[in-house]
Amino acid sequence: MNNQGNPNLIHSRLPETEISKVFSNALNNYNRISSEDKAAIFYDLAFIERKIAGLKQIFPGATLHAVAIKANTLARVLEKMRAMGTGAEVASLPELFMAQEAGFAPGNIVFDSPCKTKAEIEYALKSGVYINADSFDELDRIAAIRETVKSESGIGLRINPQVGAGSINSTSVAGEFSKFGIPLNDNKERIISYFRNYEWLKGMHVHIGSQGCPVQLLVSGVGRVLDLALELNKLLENASKSNRVEVFDIGGGLPVLYHPGQETVSMEGYAAMLKEKCGELFTNRFRIFTEFGRYIHANAGWVASRVEYVKREKDYNIIMTHAGADLFLRKCYNPADWYHQISVVDKHGNAKTGTDKIKYTVAGPLCFAGDILARDIELPPVNEGDYLLIHDAGAYTLSMWSRYNSRQMPKVIGYYSGDDDFEVLKERERPEDLVEFWS
Repeated sequence: MNNQGNPNLIHSRLPETEISKVFSNALNNYNRISSEDKAAIFYDLAFIERKIAGLKQIFPGATLHAVAIKANTLARVLEKMRAMGTGAEVASLPELFMAQEAGFAPGNIVFDSPCKTKAEIEYALKSGVYINADSFDELDRIAAIRETVKSESGIGLRINPQVGAGSINSTSVAGEFSKFGIPLNDNKERIISYFRNYEWLKGMHVHIGSQGCPVQLLVSGVGRVLDLALELNKLLENASKSNRVEVFDIGGGLPVLYHPGQETVSMEGYAAMLKEKCGELFTNRFRIFTEFGRYIHANAGWVASRVEYVKREKDYNIIMTHAGADLFLRKCYNPADWYHQISVVDKHGNAKTGTDKIKYTVAGPLCFAGDILARDIELPPVNEGDYLLIHDAGAYTLSMWSRYNSRQMPKVIGYYSGDDDFEVLKERERPEDLVEFWS
């Protein structure tokens, strides 16, 4: 699709031909896929590098791009991102440990869990990581712990701007009701009073949702909280308070592409809309934090899954394959909201063409009826031993891995586009690993 007429629209997905070529090389020339690898996950590491480099060019130089670990928790990928100069957004104590183990500096780690315990807050404060508090009660906990703990942690407060939900309810977090943050409509004066009372409170955080939220909704939410921050800073200055809102965390949530031929707003387009509506963010008044995860990872990853059986009936075909709700949890449980393109290669990795006269249902290996990746789709004729290539699987797939039926987590392979340099990012789990997990 040609987007030259509108630079704010982008079609940024790995080409189907490139994916099949990479898989063929991994299968035939570099022996990265063995008979025991019933499924494998691939990451184009150069694609991730380009995404990160683009973020750095688009936003002010002092911006901290704290990539959401929950989108892709692979330790080797975290290490590579840290080397590229990103930060890490974490939503649990183990994710915080993962970020520390990957070498992220304390000030480049943003701790966002909505359910932090006192012990977790104390650990974070001692470690010097940045904390976004999710409630007034959490702010009071932080205040009490700071009485006994010396800390260099920055502290922000998450605000729900209550600007509405997107098309996917489960990933929208800025409606009238949300489990996240402090609702702005009924709490403006109380928010201001907390900034007056706690002079170490110097940040604001807003996140509208992930996928399904129109970009205009993201901008509207950021704008509403930015207006509060600007008003608050004037009040703090007039009251001769030492603190100001210095950090403005815009969260993540920019929608990415899953459908072939789809268009969405590019990061350049999003930044241009922010500059137009929220220009103060691009001055020296605030330091921007971002928390993009899906944007970095989703289109960089894909899955190859071997076809074990094809059940053929008069009116339908069912493909039995080795990737299902264990890996594509959201797709299988909520198919109306999630889509993944599927293409087919033969046992040698050669792309198959044409269309079978009977449509296919693609079923995973798990023991429940909802383990379905796709229903009634047109595919080339599919045979035992072929591979399905499942596109745009780099975010919220492996990090949401299900232990149901104790399936082995598949091998994960990294590569660089246009290069034959394959790297095993994580080995396939052994049956012994599963026994240890459940012991």
